[in-house]
Amino acid sequence: MKRKSKSSALFIFIIAVIGFLAFAGFKGFVLGGWEFKSFDKVINRGLDLQGGVSVLMEIQQDKVTREELDSTKEHLSLRANKLGVAETIVTTEGEKRVRIDVPGMTNSKEIVDSLKQSGNLAFKGPNGEEILTGKDIKKATAQMNQQGGGYEVGLQLNDEGTQKFAEATGKYVGQKISIYLDDEMISDPVVNTQITGGVASIETHGTLEENKKLAGMINSGALPLPVKAVSVTNVGAELGVTAFPNSVKAGIIGVGLVFFFMLFNYRLQGLMANIALTLYIVLTLLVFVEVGVTLTLPGIAAFLLTIGVAVDANILTFERTKEELKKGYTIKAAVKKGSENALSSIVDSNVTTLLASLILYFIGSGPVKGFAITLMIGIIISLFTGLFVTKVLVSLGVEIGFINKLSHFGVSKIKGDEKHA
Repeated sequence: MKRKSKSSALFIFIIAVIGFLAFAGFKGFVLGGWEFKSFDKVINRGLDLQGGVSVLMEIQQDKVTREELDSTKEHLSLRANKLGVAETIVTTEGEKRVRIDVPGMTNSKEIVDSLKQSGNLAFKGPNGEEILTGKDIKKATAQMNQQGGGYEVGLQLNDEGTQKFAEATGKYVGQKISIYLDDEMISDPVVNTQITGGVASIETHGTLEENKKLAGMINSGALPLPVKAVSVTNVGAELGVTAFPNSVKAGIIGVGLVFFFMLFNYRLQGLMANIALTLYIVLTLLVFVEVGVTLTLPGIAAFLLTIGVAVDANILTFERTKEELKKGYTIKAAVKKGSENALSSIVDSNVTTLLASLILYFIGSGPVKGFAITLMIGIIISLFTGLFVTKVLVSLGVEIGFINKLSHFGVSKIKGDEKHA
């Protein structure tokens, strides 16, 4: 009796938590001056859902190294962010192309003109005088700090830069020399000692990726590469106004039909699956928000596809459970065996889909990458809700007697009268 009471409390608690998360995610609420925003207010939308400009820039050089491509990307990203538009997306494509998606803007000429300018790198002293320019820098590289550990950016200067830097660092020991790219400060390290050998290091106390980014910015100003817009696409905001609401309606109808199908075929067991599916939808959208996924029409298609994948795991389990019930096993034994028998099929199908999405991500570009990322996130979360949450809810339902009849599983008769434990 005590065990049944604990199971009942846990069952109610899980459903209450899922219900609260669903309400908070789709409706939002305000509590004590703190606002929990609904998903439609916080999920980033791609150009096809809100309009904007997509520019594909190509480096005008025959051979481009990965470092040069990354440097160009960081430089273009900095320029794109200076346009004053939030949620600008900058990605590399192929060996020498960079795509910039600028949502909410329509003046493509202004954007292209801003992006194709060469970088302007400058090292400035405390009083604002210019010490070094991009022409004085040979190379910047992210590296390990050999003395204190951690990561830093190493600088190599040419002969003229070496002389200028020696004079400046001797003058400003204990003070900051700030680094600017296109008049925007990207670092302001303190001079610890005079540097005379033409080799310096910038201690950032950041991660390896952060140091790579800073090195890329310095290189993009020190070694500006000519770029050209090879493709400019304008997406009208009117399309997004129509596309997004229609996508939401299609999603609601699709999910509603899935819910009805599960209830019709699997009754109370199907109800548990629907509750787990609700959690799946909420968790997936939460991950989209936290990761910063930009939702596009292909991304919405992938999201709806993963809902089908999540349901498929439940269907495999429930059909195996029905088979065991028809053989005469008790409800508790059938639920356990059904879950065990379906496990390998569920894992195999999901791993296959996950591998396919990984291939799409690495060889695809633009919307294809967005589709792949959305698909991967959905598959991973669907495995959690399909294999764990649904199983727990059904087991608790059986334990407390909420699910205690063959009809609760959509089974009308069994073979013979014998029941197996």
